[in-house]
Amino acid sequence: MDAPGWLVAGSYAALTAEHGDRFLLGVGVSHAPLIDAGEPGRYRRPLAATASFLDGLDAAQRPVPAEGRVLAALGPKMLALSASRARGAHPYLVTPEHTASARAALGEGPLLLPEQTVILCDTADEARGIGTDWLRAYLALPNYANNLLRSGFSEDDLAQVSDRLFDAIIAWGGEDAVLRRVAEHRSAGADHVCVQVLTADPRAFPREQWRRIAAACKDDGAL
Repeated sequence: MDAPGWLVAGSYAALTAEHGDRFLLGVGVSHAPLIDAGEPGRYRRPLAATASFLDGLDAAQRPVPAEGRVLAALGPKMLALSASRARGAHPYLVTPEHTASARAALGEGPLLLPEQTVILCDTADEARGIGTDWLRAYLALPNYANNLLRSGFSEDDLAQVSDRLFDAIIAWGGEDAVLRRVAEHRSAGADHVCVQVLTADPRAFPREQWRRIAAACKDDGAL
């Protein structure tokens, strides 16, 4: 087993021993531009690399059980691996329509835990000012770009960060807009929606915004 796998398995065992069965391990293969930046050509065969890493977690002295891990999965092959070798999938930068297709691929048993980015604001201009550059950075990563193209967006949508694409990926407005988008994911088959909040200051911890959303979810009966 390689050194990173040893470290992951050991850390998982230490956390669960100290805090009980509360930790869900996320495993992701990252992106070619990031991995190859330091060592060109290192990023290859991501599906096989993920399966090999899971083999290592299974073979560790204190294994990470399949029910204790989820995969960062977007495409059908990684979703299938999530269903067979993990507790489920944690897709990032996706729409409720992707959640529906992911649920169909996973079947009824595995967990489906999509991420949803939100901006609490008053106007579209404010939302675009906060989120456009953030979204553009992710669109430069092939895994996300290719998934959005599979989801029906065009090359122009990605190149221009079109309003259509922006509004599909980022829920913006008041708490009601956030609740609607979360409900759409849940109706599409999500077991849990991981809400990420963007603010005008990317260095700020969005405690106030999360509290507003949590209060709205409680009032709406979503918690």
